[in-house]
Amino acid sequence: MLHFHKEVSQRLGGRPNGQPMGVMPVVPPEPATREAERDPRLVQVHIQMAATLTVEPAGRCCWDEPVRIAVRGLAPEQPVTLRASLRDEKGARFRAHARYRADAAGHLDLARAPALGGSFAGLEPMGLLWALEPDRPFWRLVKRDVQTPFVVELEVLDGHEPDGGRLLARAEHERHFMSPGVRRVPVRAGRVRATLFLPPEPGPFPGIVDLFGVGGGLMEYRASLLAGKGFAVMALAYYNHEDLPKTFEAMHIEYFEEAVNFLLDHPEVKGPGIGLLGISKGGELGLAITSFLKGVTAAVIINGSVAAVGGTIHYKDESVPPVSILRNRVKMTNDGLMDVVDALQSPLVEKKSFIPVERSDTTFLFLVGQDDHNWKSEFYADEVSRRLQAHGKEKPQVICYPETGHYIEPPYFPLCRAGVHLLVGSNILFGGEPKPHAMAQVDVWKQLQTFFHKHLGGEDLGEPSENLAH
Repeated sequence: MLHFHKEVSQRLGGRPNGQPMGVMPVVPPEPATREAERDPRLVQVHIQMAATLTVEPAGRCCWDEPVRIAVRGLAPEQPVTLRASLRDEKGARFRAHARYRADAAGHLDLARAPALGGSFAGLEPMGLLWALEPDRPFWRLVKRDVQTPFVVELEVLDGHEPDGGRLLARAEHERHFMSPGVRRVPVRAGRVRATLFLPPEPGPFPGIVDLFGVGGGLMEYRASLLAGKGFAVMALAYYNHEDLPKTFEAMHIEYFEEAVNFLLDHPEVKGPGIGLLGISKGGELGLAITSFLKGVTAAVIINGSVAAVGGTIHYKDESVPPVSILRNRVKMTNDGLMDVVDALQSPLVEKKSFIPVERSDTTFLFLVGQDDHNWKSEFYADEVSRRLQAHGKEKPQVICYPETGHYIEPPYFPLCRAGVHLLVGSNILFGGEPKPHAMAQVDVWKQLQTFFHKHLGGEDLGEPSENLAH
């Protein structure tokens, strides 16, 4: 019996002899043990005092879903540090920590207790995820295999030293990228290289083409998450994947036309039109697709350019040449990063590089990070709006997010404030501040779902928050 008491005491943060560490009280060893021999009910009291870390809901959870993290079995008002860590698919480690204090009952609920410092401060129930930072500088968290989860390790340490306190409790939390029943269908149709994600049957569903930026390859994690919201989403590769071109120096819209027609003709896709979701270079190409092609009813452009950048856009006998790169306008930050936000010539000066959006009959939603340092996303969105209205087209919705950078991801992805840019060939500043950027990602996710459900005839599964909309 004494051995069991020692084990519990150590888990609580006490020394083996029962003496406290820091301010944490422990059960006196000998008297309690003798009383326990007379009254076995007291042993249960000792067991319950071991700290437990819980994550709710306890079942399968997708990356974009919030969870409730709580700790029980602490001493009244005990100071503790919570740590989170995960390793990406290449073994790179991301970490965050925050200091807390338990309530008078020895409970800690991150939905009610503010963080007292660390990687973030204040009431941030999901802060241990969105505040994750890589051990390796300028490393972006990316999910490539959506059929496996990220595993987040959570730990509770005694005291407010993130690396020095005794471990009180730990838990592993899996965050998945495919909801139960979502179907993943590889697509190799003609020239099209893609993956189609379908919600659980029955269909048909509103269809969306999903385009990422200059990283190239086939990125599936946004499409797989959106499929769990009632959409048929095709993650579309357009360069640097399998037998596709290795660069984006020449982008032919005929390739995207083939992809749009594939989705329109799919038996599980609801017509008469489809949606398009594009970020960065994918947003630029999205504007070109909707300018030259029919069939795209609604498009969400996240930090996209209205000018061709880095390569020529072709469709039949027409072409849109790239804007000039003004290298003399590149600045260096105090951290030694390149700031390229002023390095592209304005399409108002080089008018041939302006994508002919006035031809489009698509309904647009522009989602803009106002601290985007990759390029002038807010300026581009405003210019699209002006040109559309000047040609008698519908005014697009533009939502701007302050202190939000270039890489606006699904909720709870950590901010990638700086990193390598393939076109520049160096680390550049992408912009954003962790907390406002995290808030923006949650709102963007709601806004784009509501927009697509409205304009593609789907069932709206949630209302967007409006506190960040301008």
